[in-house]
Amino acid sequence: MAARSIWRYGGKLAVAATALGGGAALASSDDPATALKLCSAVPVRLVRDSVTAASIAFDYEYSLWGLPEGSSERAKVKHEVHLRSARKLQELCFKNGGIYIKLGQHIGQLEYLVPQEYVQIMRESMLNKCPVSSYDQVCDVFKKELGKTPDQVFDDFDPVPIASASLAQVHVARNRDGQKVAVKVQHTHMTDTAAADHATVELLVNTLHWLFPSFDYRWLVAEMRESLPK
Repeated sequence: MAARSIWRYGGKLAVAATALGGGAALASSDDPATALKLCSAVPVRLVRDSVTAASIAFDYEYSLWGLPEGSSERAKVKHEVHLRSARKLQELCFKNGGIYIKLGQHIGQLEYLVPQEYVQIMRESMLNKCPVSSYDQVCDVFKKELGKTPDQVFDDFDPVPIASASLAQVHVARNRDGQKVAVKVQHTHMTDTAAADHATVELLVNTLHWLFPSFDYRWLVAEMRESLPK
C-alpha cells in the first residue's frame, strides 16, 4: 500500500512539475527557437526529477520500515539507503546538467549538514566531471552575443576546450594580431533551462517536506535562489 501510494504521488508530481517547469521555461525565453527547444527538452528533465525523487522517497520508507530508531540494524540499512540515493541523485545531476551540476557541487561542500554519503559521492564526482558544450553550441553563444561565429572573430579558434566547469568552458584562440588568448564561453543549457530547473527543484523539495517532514532541505533551495543568478 505504501509503495503504491508513493509511486502514485510520483506520477502526479511529474505532471505538476512538468506544467510548472514548462511554464517557467517558456516565460524565461524571448527567442522562439529556444522556446521550441525548451518545450521538448524541459519535460524530459522534469520527469527525471520526479521519478528520481519518488524512487528515493520509496527507498527510505520501504527500507527503514519497522526498524527501531537507534538500532544498529537501522543504522546499517540507513547507510546503504543513503549511498543508493546519493548515486541516484548523482546520476540525475549528470543527465540534466545545468544548475544540477552546481547543486551537486554545493552538496559536496555541505559536510555536517547533509548525510556524509551524499557529501562523499558528490565531492568525488561533481568537482572533477563537468559537462562540455559542443562546438555548435559554442557557435550559438557567439552568434547570440556577437552576431558572428568564432572563426569570424579570431584568426584561430580551437573547437576543443582545454577545460570545462559547471558554468562555462575555456578555448584557446588567437587574435587577429597574433596574440594567444583564452576564451571563456558559458554553457547554453545553463541559462536556457535555469528558471525551469529552479522551479522544479523547489516544487520537489517543498512537496517531499510536506509528505515527509523530516526531509527538510528548503534552506538549500533558498541558497540556490540567492546564489545561482549571480
